[in-house]
Amino acid sequence: MTDPDTMDPVGDALRKERPGIAGLVRKERTLPVAVLTMLAFVAYGDRLSSGLGNPVLLAVLFAWLFGVILMAALSVVRHADELAERLGEPYGTLILTLTITAIEVVAISAVMFHGDNNPTLVRDTLFAVVMIILNGMVGLSLLLGAWRRPQQRHNLQGANAYLGLIVPLATLSLILPEYEPTPSGPAISSAHEAILIFMSIGLYAVFLMLQTGRHKLFFTNHHPSHATTHTPAPTPEHRPSGQPLILHAALLFAYMVPVVYLVDHLARPIDYVVETLRAPMALGGVVMAVLVATPESISAVRAAIADHLQRSVNIFLGSVLSTIGLTIPAMLAISHLSGHSIVLGLGRTETILLVLTLAVSMITFASGRTNVMQGFVHLMLFFTYLLLIVEG
Repeated sequence: MTDPDTMDPVGDALRKERPGIAGLVRKERTLPVAVLTMLAFVAYGDRLSSGLGNPVLLAVLFAWLFGVILMAALSVVRHADELAERLGEPYGTLILTLTITAIEVVAISAVMFHGDNNPTLVRDTLFAVVMIILNGMVGLSLLLGAWRRPQQRHNLQGANAYLGLIVPLATLSLILPEYEPTPSGPAISSAHEAILIFMSIGLYAVFLMLQTGRHKLFFTNHHPSHATTHTPAPTPEHRPSGQPLILHAALLFAYMVPVVYLVDHLARPIDYVVETLRAPMALGGVVMAVLVATPESISAVRAAIADHLQRSVNIFLGSVLSTIGLTIPAMLAISHLSGHSIVLGLGRTETILLVLTLAVSMITFASGRTNVMQGFVHLMLFFTYLLLIVEG
């Protein structure tokens, strides 16, 4: 019989959380799939892409690449979530958003370089990301999170800090260029391009210093002005795994390698569908946006369901801010260096939808509390965006 005095509940819990080599291999079974797929395209990529004229092969190739990249990206998010639990907010969320931003830049660049010059690809992708996150992700998170409780709380100062940068950066990046006369048409001028790059990077750098330093409490549930705010207990899916921190960092990088390589091959079927089959030009941007937004969407929705709305707010508002504040400067620099022109200004219909989305988002996060109705409103705007794509 076991002596109760010798029992170690803490040690038992840690041993249960350390799955060992066999458990780690089972949990990371996506990695060999991603690596083998990458090796297959290293050896036979050109041969596989040469048969895109066959509709069956086109569909199989796209589904294969998209599925593997998405699974690997989800694993990136899983390890970023683990780092978030170990490091605490907002550092973990920063790792997540910066990693996804890197995937986004690589994905857009791959599609832009493979086919004919599509100057609106960057604009379409960024607009799609904003619509998917601020309407689809926010709407679903608020709806499911508030379904079993009257309302959820978040730190108002943090949401205001995010929106205080998102609104001007989105306006200057996606709206103003359409109304700026240039000799080459709607393309952004060189002066505007330089100002936008330095302003976006500068503002984002200042924001990071505030988020990780003086105003760190704005992005948690423990701000003094919210002393009575309910802080939910950790849920099973967010409990630390017990594995070394360096292992999660290494696995995050290991999953990033096949993602970066395979997204270049995913650009080929996308380019074929858009240019050869005459699909809507915005389709390439939507596919890239779905690829980069889905992992964060799943993480944010899970956090909202578990009553961790503050983490959801950090994820979806941080994603939009990093998309505008980092992806746009990166793509402008790549465009300048590669000679591929890009158009950032939205059309009239898209501009109205963007302004409406930003206005509704400010109202949604204005009180520090959210409810089911706000989730429905954001989902309505998301379905409106999908309808515009179909009609286009």
